[in-house]
Amino acid sequence: MPRLSADERGLSQSVQYAVILPALMLVTLGIIQAGVWIHGHNVAIRAANAGADIARGSYGTAAEARAAAMTLAETGGLRDVQIDVERATDGVTVSVSAGAPLIFDVGLGRIRETARAPVERATPP
Repeated sequence: MPRLSADERGLSQSVQYAVILPALMLVTLGIIQAGVWIHGHNVAIRAANAGADIARGSYGTAAEARAAAMTLAETGGLRDVQIDVERATDGVTVSVSAGAPLIFDVGLGRIRETARAPVERATPP
């Protein structure tokens, strides 16, 4: 069995690194992108819940709820934020639709979350 010279051993190591490093970089990028996507969903849920909490109060309005949810969503890093607030006599629904700041958007960048809550009512004792 012939022995490999020092140059041939270095060549085989270079080939291993040429195959492994791009795969390792793709895995790392995928983990970062998944974390950003999950963060975007958490921010959208939080913005929808904050808007619903404001709109469900006795003196809360849809405009105040929309402003609070918009501030929270934009502060959290979401882009192209659209907020719909529907306040009825029995409940309130806040929908947040926004784009997550992904590195490579593969069709999962648009986030939609909804929060529903009953409207507070004052009743005589």
